Amino acid sequence: MAKSEQRLLRAVEYIRHMATAPELIQIEIGPRRPAPKPEWLKARAPMGENYHNLKTLARNLELNTVCESAHCPNIGECWNHRTATFMLLGNLCTRRCGFCAVPKGRPQPIDFEEPRRVAEAVEKLGLKFAVVTSVNRDDDNVGGARVFANTIREIRQRVPGCRVEVLIPDFQGLEEPLRIVMDAKPDILNHNTETVPRLYRVARSGARYERTLRLLQRAKEMNPAIPTKSGVMVGLGESTGELLEVFRDLAAHHVDILTIGQYLRPSRDHLPVARLYIPDEFRFLKEESLKMGFRHVESGPLVRSSYHADEQADAGTRMV
Repeated sequence: MAKSEQRLLRAVEYIRHMATAPELIQIEIGPRRPAPKPEWLKARAPMGENYHNLKTLARNLELNTVCESAHCPNIGECWNHRTATFMLLGNLCTRRCGFCAVPKGRPQPIDFEEPRRVAEAVEKLGLKFAVVTSVNRDDDNVGGARVFANTIREIRQRVPGCRVEVLIPDFQGLEEPLRIVMDAKPDILNHNTETVPRLYRVARSGARYERTLRLLQRAKEMNPAIPTKSGVMVGLGESTGELLEVFRDLAAHHVDILTIGQYLRPSRDHLPVARLYIPDEFRFLKEESLKMGFRHVESGPLVRSSYHADEQADAGTRMV
């Protein structure tokens, strides 16, 4: 008997067996219910007067916040403390990272009036610490860098005592855009590493691990007095050993501040969560990374790059 016929007979026998063994077949009625979130991953629903005031202000000034676009779980807490991360250069990203909830597509032309409106929002909110980030604008890296630099200058002109942290893209490794931002002297230069090198291809479309390390190193070389910062997500399928190796690389490139948080899937169209880390694991990662020489480490399930950014800045700048 030919092998193909043998496989066919085995398949037929299997079907007959399943048809006569109903106890082996499980039928689910209705959609499967998702497992409840553990307590340490639950955040308060956004509400309160400050939350609504900030949302109204952002709408009136035609500003985007990464808090909303990236579905940040801390939006209620941060906005009620009158802190927000403003997102420059529109709301459409030119890259398609597998973890990110920011919409993707062809962006509109760069709006060079945006820095003035961000500074106006910072003034109206009475902020003493402002965080500014952006979508990737691979269509015009130099123009994007100029908007960052102008935003820093506009904020300082309107609110002289306000410190400014910038969370920048990698500018495709180009030197000129990074220098434009550094010449504006942000109080903190942040660029997220996001994940381990093995997962870059699926998680960080268009990015390169070595490019990220090089950017952080060049920023420190351009101005050693400006603290550098980077963030890493966990739960995408990395190993503890891989994470610790990334932390060692960042420490070796003189990064001052490190943030470590749990990846949470924004939708079914994004990468799945490989596993949830428990609080003890975040404590372990913090303890191990502090041994490597970071000036400050923020590590926890709901930690995001801008979470408690003012406190991170205080810790980082005191020791620089």
